[in-house]
Amino acid sequence: MRTTRLVTGLGGLVVMAMLALVPARAQTGKAEIQWLGQAATKITTPGGKVIVIDPWLTTNPKTPAQYKNLDALGKVDLVLVTHAHGDHLGDAPELAKKHNVPMWAPAGLQNSLVTLGILPTNLAPRMNKGGVITPLGPDIKITMTRAEHSSEMVWKNPATGKDETHVGGEAVGFIVQLENGFKVYHMGDTGLFGDMRLIGEYYKPDLLLIPIGGHFVMSPQDAAVATRDFIKPKVAIPIHYGTIPQLKGTPEEYIQALGPTSVKVHVMQPGDKLMF
Repeated sequence: MRTTRLVTGLGGLVVMAMLALVPARAQTGKAEIQWLGQAATKITTPGGKVIVIDPWLTTNPKTPAQYKNLDALGKVDLVLVTHAHGDHLGDAPELAKKHNVPMWAPAGLQNSLVTLGILPTNLAPRMNKGGVITPLGPDIKITMTRAEHSSEMVWKNPATGKDETHVGGEAVGFIVQLENGFKVYHMGDTGLFGDMRLIGEYYKPDLLLIPIGGHFVMSPQDAAVATRDFIKPKVAIPIHYGTIPQLKGTPEEYIQALGPTSVKVHVMQPGDKLMF
């Protein structure tokens, strides 16, 4: 009887010790970044949470065929949208409803989505630039930042079959700080602006997802200035190029414009994953 109690007691101690180690392992784990074309990005945090940003997938010409089936993403814990344009809002409302998770986006866009009946209020929480949220727990912090871009929403009215233009709020970017302190700056769509230097100095992002296509966003040359001179991340991934004729900028032009720099550039193909 005493032996049984001793074994049971030791077993309990072992289980408790193992449970105590779980948060520590999560803190020392790695983040996975997957790019799916244009600005669509899937972040799997060290603790296993999945954040999807700007998920334009089903009609994106650069998204791999398998990911045009939204189930291929697996579980989704949170959706972020930088602005209302179709190549960023994309499949976000559908994903939010499918997984019953909030879709965070500029406040004005959320108002339109709720008013038009595209999303229920509980899945369209409002925030604005400068706001900080922790919807996945205190160890994952998401900050909405400035971007220089437009954000009108074009919606096809099912009753008339005609396109309507609605308020989309102001375009934004996101700083996503993960459990291990790693910071991802997803810029969304933006032109070059001087306060990128402040964002770099204040938030000190480790990884930059930066649009380089030109015409609607920064050119490779402008993106190089933003990366090298203003934000100064450890790693940069060029995005938002090659999907439509106007987005002519290329990663090669971006790298050439960067010149000698300590920033490591990863050129990804849609569907590729990187661990950090």
